Amino acid sequence: MQPDRHARREYVAAFREIVERIAGSLTDLPSRALPIKMYLAGGAALHMYTGARISRDVDASFSRRIVLPENLEVAYRDADGAAHLLYFDRQYNDSLALIHEDAYDDSLQLSLSGYDAKFLDVRLLSALDLAVSKIARFSSQDREDIAILARRKLITSKALRRRAGQALTAYVGNLTSVQGSIELACRIVTDAGSRGSG
Repeated sequence: MQPDRHARREYVAAFREIVERIAGSLTDLPSRALPIKMYLAGGAALHMYTGARISRDVDASFSRRIVLPENLEVAYRDADGAAHLLYFDRQYNDSLALIHEDAYDDSLQLSLSGYDAKFLDVRLLSALDLAVSKIARFSSQDREDIAILARRKLITSKALRRRAGQALTAYVGNLTSVQGSIELACRIVTDAGSRGSG
């Protein structure tokens, strides 16, 4: 899929620069090991889907353990000339998020113009799995991100409840809080979905 038509061109270019730097570090791998898959989550994925909310960091995991190159920060200016910095978050850990066991298999390839994916295959969590991934932490930003996906008609309450419930079966510990967050997330989706993209 292509980035949403509302995605900021300057942001996408900075993101592509980070992707190219990671891909450049993989060029010596044997062809049988390629491409490495990069699964994009968080605010960067949300922006690619909706053009909403500029995230300063890139949250992603990979299909294999890799040693990342050093320079994964890109300074850029937006259309108004304001300076921004986009960086790859080396602290991101998907084991602390609510992730369905099929989330990576169901991810979508992100097409970036001017970029060769033979070394690094950049993939977006599906909009539904992106919403599910935001339920465990469930900060105010996570709630707003879920509402944005619902207003864009990218997720439904029924699908979110089913997918999050399926994901929860693989987790251990006191699940009461997360179960409550799932219920609240579904109410957010129902409310935001009724308002639409306006």
